[in-house]
Amino acid sequence: MTAPTLPTTGREWHLLSRPVGWPKPEDFALVETEVPAPAEGQVLVRNKYLSVDPYMRGRMSAAKSYVAPYELGKAMQGGAVGEVVASNADGIAAGDHVLHFFGWREYAVVDARNAVKVDPEAAPLSAYLGVLGMTGLTAYAGLLRTASFKEGDSVFVSGAAGAVGSQVGQLAKLKGASRVIGSAGSDEKVKLLVEEYGFDAAFNYKTGPVSEQLRAAAPDGVDVYFDNVGGDHLEAAIGSLNRDGRIAVCGMISVYNNTEPAPGPRNLARLIQTRGRIEGFLVGDHYDLQPQFVQEVGPWVRSGELKYRETVVEGIENNLEAFLGVLRGDNTGKMIVKL
Repeated sequence: MTAPTLPTTGREWHLLSRPVGWPKPEDFALVETEVPAPAEGQVLVRNKYLSVDPYMRGRMSAAKSYVAPYELGKAMQGGAVGEVVASNADGIAAGDHVLHFFGWREYAVVDARNAVKVDPEAAPLSAYLGVLGMTGLTAYAGLLRTASFKEGDSVFVSGAAGAVGSQVGQLAKLKGASRVIGSAGSDEKVKLLVEEYGFDAAFNYKTGPVSEQLRAAAPDGVDVYFDNVGGDHLEAAIGSLNRDGRIAVCGMISVYNNTEPAPGPRNLARLIQTRGRIEGFLVGDHYDLQPQFVQEVGPWVRSGELKYRETVVEGIENNLEAFLGVLRGDNTGKMIVKL
């Protein structure tokens, strides 16, 4: 039996210049590069699904942050899941499927210690980038640990039709929230939140002031706010926060492309009255919850009790457009690139 022919070249996206404001196509290039054979302790993966996420915009800047910026002239990184085509490592064989962090490319040479085997029989491969992956753990850790959610809480989620937000709202309902409210950027997404994801109320933030729409949707206030947007949403949530309310800051997509600092909420003094708490979090600090998360949420996904959507874009050549689509809010649920 002859050994399979391994790829010698593959395409990958490079960052050519750091975007100022909104990223432009000329800031990037799709480049054909050599694919090396895996060294000892490494595997060669043919990526099947790639993740694009809002946080990647921050890595395109040279500003100091919680994760190193992308290097100019080199391949960018992101979540990916694929099939091992060659292995030089114990414990992972050709034909296995793995989750890793070398996306934005067709082929990746990955240290085996940085690859996590996943089972395509237990869930669709793309789910490991979203509902059962980093996205799902972000929702789980932010709601339950950072926001200290408890049964009976009223919960407001911004960016609620996105990959993280839609899971936060459903987890809150499954764990006994008294009321779950979501904001989204279109009437279609608002309908989805209520009719498919089971939110008690939702509103289109583009059709009126967020503070007014939130007060109407949550006349008794909110106990927990899960923030994916920042800006006017954060200010509105502070205005509707109940006594001992908690705000978990996951993202602030409304300010990611700003070239000047955005003004902060004007009503922070209200936190004194409400004894409210605002806390930012990163999923990387909560990987200890991963086994508990999969054990609890996996059955809900398999039973259909926890629903999820994916927006799938085909082809590595469309990876950049898929990313820009996330910044525009084009996606419903997790944005995935299928290779």
